[in-house]
Amino acid sequence: MSEKFIEFKNVTYTYEPEEQGEAKPSPALCNIDLTVNRGEFVAVLGHNGSGKSTLAKLTNAILVPESGTVTVDGIDTSDEDRLTDIRRKVGMVFQNPDNQIVATMVEDDVAFGPENLGVAPDEIRRRVDDALKAVGMYDYRLREPHKLSGGQKQRVAIARALATDPKVLLCDEATSALDPTTTVSILSLLKDLNEKLGVTVVVITHQMSVIEEICSRVAILDGGVVAEQGSVQDIFANPSTDAARRLVYPGGVRVEQVPASSRAVRISFNGGTVYQPLIASLAIDCGVKVNILGADTRNINGHAFGTMLLSLPEDPNEAAKALSYIRSQPNVAAEEVEYHG
Repeated sequence: MSEKFIEFKNVTYTYEPEEQGEAKPSPALCNIDLTVNRGEFVAVLGHNGSGKSTLAKLTNAILVPESGTVTVDGIDTSDEDRLTDIRRKVGMVFQNPDNQIVATMVEDDVAFGPENLGVAPDEIRRRVDDALKAVGMYDYRLREPHKLSGGQKQRVAIARALATDPKVLLCDEATSALDPTTTVSILSLLKDLNEKLGVTVVVITHQMSVIEEICSRVAILDGGVVAEQGSVQDIFANPSTDAARRLVYPGGVRVEQVPASSRAVRISFNGGTVYQPLIASLAIDCGVKVNILGADTRNINGHAFGTMLLSLPEDPNEAAKALSYIRSQPNVAAEEVEYHG
C-alpha cells in the first residue's frame, strides 16, 4: 500500500493586493487536492501563471494555505513550531543555479544547509562528500562554483539539497534554463537518486520532456486548479481536458488540416509498441496508400502515444478497407473526420 508523503487537502491561496485599495485578486490556487506518495517521481505541469510555484512554496512552508491543509510526512505546514522539521524533509532546487550559490568553494556551498541545521562537523563532512559523489561532482569540491558550467552548477545545487538529508527533492523549473543535452543529464541524475536512494522527487515544470523521460505520475495545473492527474501513460493516451491536451500535444492535429470536401481519419495511439509500422503495414497488407496530413506523437519507454491525421482514398471501397484495417490494430483508435471548408 502506498504511503502518503505530501498531501494537499482543499488548499486555496490568494496573494495580497500589491497596492492598498486594490481589489482582491483571484486565488493563485483554488481548492487543490493532491497527494505525492513516498518514493514517487511526480511532475506538476502547467503554463506560466497556473500556480506551480505557489504550490512549491506551500510544500516547503514558505507560504501557508489561506484555507485547507498541506502536510509533509504527517506534519501540518502551518505549525510554526515544526518549520525546521519540514525543511529538513524537503530539499529545494530552483531554476537558476547562480542564485543559489552562497560560498566561494563547492564543498562549502554544499555544507551551507547542514551547517544551518546545526549538524555536527564530522557529519557535515560525510554528508558533503556523499552528496557530491551522488551527483558526480566530488572531483570539483575545491572549485569555485561561479566557474562551473550551468549543468555542473545545477548538480551542485542538487548536492546542496541532498546534504540536508531530505526525504523529498522539490525541483521548481530546475531544468528550464539548461540546454537539451544538459537537461537530459540532470533528469537522469534525478531518476537515479529516486531509484537508488529512495528519495521522493517532485518536478514542477512546463517542459513536456520531463514527463516523457522520467516521471511515473503527473498533475496538470490550469488557472490555479488541478485540471487532470494520473499516470503518464494514461494522460498521454487520453488527455480528457483542454488544459491537458494543450500541454501534452501543443501542436495538435486539427480538422482544418483536411483538404476541403475530402475524407480523413484521425488516429489516436494509446500505448502500442513504437515498432508497429501502421502506415507501411496498411500499404503492404491492404494495398492502400494514405497521406499524413498532420501528426503529434511521442515515444515513451518504447510505447507510442499521440494523434495522427491521415487522408483517406477517394474510392469509397478503398477508404472503407483502410478504416477497417486501422481499427483492427491494437492500441489504436480511429475516428473519421470530414471538412467542408
